[in-house]
Amino acid sequence: MLNEKIVIGAGTKYPLNGILTIPNETNRLLPAVVLVQGSGPSNMDAKVGNNVPFKDIAEGLSEKGIAVLRYDKRTFVYRKEMKNHTGISVKEETIEDAVLAAEFLRRDERIDSNKIFIIGHSLGGMLAPRIDAEGGNFAGIIILAGSPRNLEEIMMDQNDAVLDSLNKFLKIIARKQIANLSRKFENIYNLSDEEAKSTLVIGKHVSAYYFKEMGVHQSIQYLKSLDKPVFILQGEKDFHVSIEKDFNGYKNILGQKPNVKFKLYPNLNHMFMPSVYGAILKAKKEYNVAQHVDKQVINDMGNWILSV
Repeated sequence: MLNEKIVIGAGTKYPLNGILTIPNETNRLLPAVVLVQGSGPSNMDAKVGNNVPFKDIAEGLSEKGIAVLRYDKRTFVYRKEMKNHTGISVKEETIEDAVLAAEFLRRDERIDSNKIFIIGHSLGGMLAPRIDAEGGNFAGIIILAGSPRNLEEIMMDQNDAVLDSLNKFLKIIARKQIANLSRKFENIYNLSDEEAKSTLVIGKHVSAYYFKEMGVHQSIQYLKSLDKPVFILQGEKDFHVSIEKDFNGYKNILGQKPNVKFKLYPNLNHMFMPSVYGAILKAKKEYNVAQHVDKQVINDMGNWILSV
């Protein structure tokens, strides 16, 4: 395989370095994939701890004859410049660059422009249907560890999971903090956009607008009306999203649609790697254990892409 260094958004305010992994056989037009990371600043490999899931996926899929494009996230490269913009939404953080990545692939003469797919992980999976609708125009969508719910609901569930595992004293402090955050979240949809932009919800930089803007563009609304192929995958030991509310949430809403396929993987965590500690409080320790994305997951995604 070839790893070609590329730039997404060259000539724009936020050019991003990336890698296009090209399979060895190029005597035919290649199907291709854009990889979109989850929440927070993230490099092109989606590095967490000692793991590089997007590098694993890129190399695994290219072995199956699929080109893969991955690139640094805008907030990873331009963290300082973007910090003071309270009006930042997922559009600036993720969507615009993913659309540029799809356009980049369409201009490559080696790529079959009718066979460009998106694989979104976590928040990237939640955004994938919107990216498709806002200019990605993909042949199909793969959602890894995504959710049909709003981001703030998922965050409150994660906080509750942390709360359950704290000792009595820490519980009292954490409960107050969580209640405070819950009150802020309850009000975000009552705020005007300008009010939301000036209302900080988390830390010094994350405003209510970030959540509001994403919440009024729910991924499930796009998926309900979509008839192109969709593949939804989750690990059973994922402690960031839940089987009941997220994986089964998708199934309950989309299960009757013939274009949507679902698969749950035993003993895999949020990174689609073998579960180590299986607890949200030990997330850092879990991801410090160097592992690789499960081969079955990569094979399933590759076979699905090649069958579309």
